[in-house]
Amino acid sequence: MWKIDRQILRTITILVLISIIMSGCHNSKPKEQDLLRLKSTGGAQPKKVIYVLVDSLMPQAIDRGIRAKELPTLQYLTEHGQYYKNLVSSFPTMSVSIDSTLLTGKYPVDHRVPGLTWYSAKDKKVINYGTGPIEIVQQGVNRVLNDAIIHLNQDHLSNGVTTIHEDLTQRGLKSGSVNGLIYRGARDHTLSLPGWIHIPSSLPKEIHVKGPDFLTLGSLSNPLEGLTSLPEGLTDKLGFNNDYAIEVVKYLVRSRKLPDFLFVYLPDLDQKLHKNGPSASKGLKAMDRQLDSLLQSFGSREQALKEAVIIVAGDSGMTAIRPSDQHPEIDLPDLFGDARVLSPGETGSKEKDILFAVNETMAYVYSLKGEASLKNAAALLQADPRIDFVAWSTRDRIHVSQGGTSKQLSYKAGGTLRDPYRQSWTLEGDAEVLDLRVNKEHQTLDYDEYPDVLMRLSSALHSHEGDYLIVTAKPGYELTDKSSPKHEGGGGHGSIRKAESLVPLIIGGTDRRPQSLRVVDLKYYLLDLLSKDLQNNGIK
Repeated sequence: MWKIDRQILRTITILVLISIIMSGCHNSKPKEQDLLRLKSTGGAQPKKVIYVLVDSLMPQAIDRGIRAKELPTLQYLTEHGQYYKNLVSSFPTMSVSIDSTLLTGKYPVDHRVPGLTWYSAKDKKVINYGTGPIEIVQQGVNRVLNDAIIHLNQDHLSNGVTTIHEDLTQRGLKSGSVNGLIYRGARDHTLSLPGWIHIPSSLPKEIHVKGPDFLTLGSLSNPLEGLTSLPEGLTDKLGFNNDYAIEVVKYLVRSRKLPDFLFVYLPDLDQKLHKNGPSASKGLKAMDRQLDSLLQSFGSREQALKEAVIIVAGDSGMTAIRPSDQHPEIDLPDLFGDARVLSPGETGSKEKDILFAVNETMAYVYSLKGEASLKNAAALLQADPRIDFVAWSTRDRIHVSQGGTSKQLSYKAGGTLRDPYRQSWTLEGDAEVLDLRVNKEHQTLDYDEYPDVLMRLSSALHSHEGDYLIVTAKPGYELTDKSSPKHEGGGGHGSIRKAESLVPLIIGGTDRRPQSLRVVDLKYYLLDLLSKDLQNNGIK
């Protein structure tokens, strides 16, 4: 089943399945030099760090599985390490944007990847990294492939920020990425496209990219080809699956080739939760067995934590979408009635009033006719009781209107109110709109239903150029347009509520604790972890 938050990886797979009818060509791949780059430079070595990102892993599911004695590996890690249940994700809660935040240590206002789909005012087109087959066909295979494979890491991810891979290279350390959506680094790599992709498209057979010392991207970049067998065929989603990623890590462990930092992306759980809802447990059990296989490659679970820091984390949570008979879709084009709406794949034009970039339970709403049109759009959206809130920015303020009510809030950075992250704010209006807990006596504010909402919402509203609103759906509903995927009776994410924003973080193999439980702050924790290990081993 197609759904939004599997993103780029599943896009490539569906394109192959569509295009294979057109060609049966194969191609040989250039031999990558990744393993040679991982060769030790000698001397004492820091403890390795393996960061396993499990798409849509949720703490509630972990706790249920441990109570039912169905997750022995996760139970071992939580009992022999640190277990946090409230790591605050980025916003929108879509993997491509979250991963950009994790690996750069910046919110979208700085890294400039606003979501899985967004509108580029510069290029006058909707950027879609792969939400579903209908949108791919409507927007064009070439356009989606170019954005997903080439432009995301090389152009859209801002050059004004550095990834952890780039930072580690500067520090003389080695890093790797196993199927990560965001992988930009300092080393040269070649992605090799099968004939059935590059022949019917305009993409070249080989694409040169920058990545970490070690890079896998399914069958498009497999530096272990000829060394070990990996599940990377058409039925294996071209290697974009958990088994592929786990087998790569196991090979690196057993051959003593682990880089200092290894990022590992496991996508399979997300697919099952989108289809069956956030309470489904089958996918989590399979992932637990795969994690055990990874730990056992060190010789035992205990040995794994002696030799490496093992981190297992989620990226976003998920809320249940109502079944089809309860009509959970908020059809944005239908809501706007007679307004002229830009169709997917259509170039932006002043002749069109409105266009949408739907990120499942969140959407960007753009006006090509400026501020007046946006005000009308905001009023229309606010009147719908299924809408959670509508937000937009003016010169120095963020404005938020609660769906189905007349309640409004505006705020700006700076002022006398301090939040738990040492950020200061000035508020006007009804704090209940964003469920803010304001203590006027102590001049503090705290968050509940919308974690770190003031910074995360402001960041998304300044993440790219143009005039636009942010709209989110209430729990149980999802936003749709003419071709976006639907998840009736399943699960969805994208919004900023805590069910979709708070994810688990499990850290084994070190007593050092992160100072802040936000995804945006983890890069600095990881760099500090590696740097202190270097110092403790006498490496300057």
